[in-house]
Amino acid sequence: MMSNLEKAKQRLRQTPKDYTYSEAKTLLGHLGYEERSKGKTSGSRVGFFRPSDNDIILLHKPHPGNEMNVAAVKALAEHLTLKGDL
Repeated sequence: MMSNLEKAKQRLRQTPKDYTYSEAKTLLGHLGYEERSKGKTSGSRVGFFRPSDNDIILLHKPHPGNEMNVAAVKALAEHLTLKGDL
């Protein structure tokens, strides 16, 4: 049986058109990333920082909805694949 983390990774690998920011935030949390707001002037940009290797991932928080842009989902999947996390 697959763990929730493996299911989440598999879903991201498939680059779904309905992938949400909430899903990304949960997955990144399981991988050791902490959400860091970039401050008042950052708009919708949100950084995720992982202390273990000082890795940073920047995402745009979608608005008004929760679904991420497909290009952003692909970029996230590529980044995590390069890091060996996907």
